[in-house]
Amino acid sequence: MPTGREEIWRFTPVQEFAPILAEKPTRASLEWDIRAPEAVTVHELTQADLRDLAETPQDRMSAAAAANSANPSGRITIPANAQLDDPIDIDLTGTGSAEPVYQNVVVEIGSCAKVTLVVRYRGSANLGENWTFRIADGAEATIVFVHEWDDDAVHGAQIAFELGRDTTVRTAQASFGGKALRISQTASFQGPGADLSQLGVYFADAEQHIEHRLFVDHNSPRTKSRVDFRGCLQGAGAHTVWVGDVLIRPVAEGIDTYESNKNLVLTEGCRADAVPNLEIQTGNIVGAGHSASTGRFDAEQLFYLESRGIDEEEARRLVVHGFFTDIVRRIGVEEISTELMNRIEEELLETLGASTQPAVADKPSEG
Repeated sequence: MPTGREEIWRFTPVQEFAPILAEKPTRASLEWDIRAPEAVTVHELTQADLRDLAETPQDRMSAAAAANSANPSGRITIPANAQLDDPIDIDLTGTGSAEPVYQNVVVEIGSCAKVTLVVRYRGSANLGENWTFRIADGAEATIVFVHEWDDDAVHGAQIAFELGRDTTVRTAQASFGGKALRISQTASFQGPGADLSQLGVYFADAEQHIEHRLFVDHNSPRTKSRVDFRGCLQGAGAHTVWVGDVLIRPVAEGIDTYESNKNLVLTEGCRADAVPNLEIQTGNIVGAGHSASTGRFDAEQLFYLESRGIDEEEARRLVVHGFFTDIVRRIGVEEISTELMNRIEEELLETLGASTQPAVADKPSEG
């Protein structure tokens, strides 16, 4: 049981995740609604198959989910060469039960397939889960997770991506609702030529904890990865955590990687922790870098807008829109992009309508 003093738990409010850390036997489950093209098969995953196909658990929450055999696990298979015009939509709804919910899902994407998969979380639950995406050679995949939990939900997840040779994979995390979220995301390469883009947007309100941890393991040559997460914070006690780890192994020659995190603080009393890490074990690379920044509104941007007749409140709204628009657009799913911008607008109406306005600070620097 973690105490909060361990390195991987030191930013996490361990007490908030106690329901799923306790590893209590349970048969509670989420309500599943899957809408998928006919070529996609969905069936139950046995414990034996789970051990063979799923990623090894990396912390106590993922181990608890993997060990819980009371609930069936899911296996989603997209056949080789499938070109799916319509996305696979998975809606997961918590029923409000105080019992913990554990689940495990393995998604297998066949070689040269093209697929978009969208997972949405709603309702209330104490959820611990594992997702493993096994993406075969030459496949092209866009995978999006949207967290729109109720205010009392607690969610801990391990999401692993295994990329085959010459794959093109874009992932996105959009975190808005919930009381406490901790999403650990890993990626590894099963062959050269893979191109990985990992995007994320989050908006933390008062007393809300949103944590994203990423680990990219460049264990094959001539691979590429880009990580770009951006978040806003508002309200006393709002706390966000972003930890990005990239490991370039000796065998990973000719790779290209960059990770970035930006945080915009809208009100007093917020805290944003950002920790980029980069470990390079070979000098024969195309490029590697990282950056992280946290700051308030850019004084120059606001002055520019206000000098052109835009009032202060509208100027602030436009700055936040600009902060998120680029990354939301790059998700590449029009329906999701529109949905996320609408949700961001709702958050802004709550913030900018408040009587207390934050002070303007200089533009945050990157390092």
